[in-house]
Amino acid sequence: MHLKDKVIIITGGGTGIGKATALKLAAEGAKVVVNYNRSAKEANHTLSEINQLGGTAFTYQANVAIEEEVIDMVAKTINSFGRVDCLVNNASITAQIPMNNLESVTDQVWDSLFDVNVKGMFHCVKAVVPHMQEHKSGSIVNIGSVAGMTGLGSSIPYAATKSAIHTMTKSLAIALAPHIRVNCISPGAVQTRWWSNNEDKMYQLAGNLPLERISTADEIAEAILFQLSQESITGQVFTIDNGQTL
Repeated sequence: MHLKDKVIIITGGGTGIGKATALKLAAEGAKVVVNYNRSAKEANHTLSEINQLGGTAFTYQANVAIEEEVIDMVAKTINSFGRVDCLVNNASITAQIPMNNLESVTDQVWDSLFDVNVKGMFHCVKAVVPHMQEHKSGSIVNIGSVAGMTGLGSSIPYAATKSAIHTMTKSLAIALAPHIRVNCISPGAVQTRWWSNNEDKMYQLAGNLPLERISTADEIAEAILFQLSQESITGQVFTIDNGQTL
């Protein structure tokens, strides 16, 4: 799949990996929808950078945990660009809770993380699939985490949601074949605002990295573009962690 002129929705597109992906897609000539929930300032800054590149984009506020807002976002995309070709399911939240502090893992924590990280991703997939099926073509990339593989992370519920994303990716790849491909990126430590706000914990979680480095958002974005465009892969979870899980 060539990305030029493709219409691509990126959830959580105003910051970190989402922003890096939006800028790279715009540079490739894609038409980008930069979704955000609370990061309006950052999303608008991303839009400004895309405009400076000569790209085509708009921002859209929607909480992916609320299905009606997702449906409205996709409708706006269709009204503006006429179609939707790809989805990058990047929006995610976490809760910083020590792994051995079970008492702090309340129902509210479980519900909020699953509502955004898992159900929110599914809402987005469900909303775009009919439009992709109409054109018999589509590519979806979900963002997981090595926490979903190792069980270690900012909290037990976070790790559980990321594991669910990995499995849901495979299920969707089977369900939506042959015309829609669904893949997943599972990053290790990445230099984003999560890292900068929790450096001690992040270094502890990353452990001994054979490559002695952490990934940049641009590097993860490059992998996302590969999965979006490589037509021979579906149902795959790419681990990008500098050897963390070896």
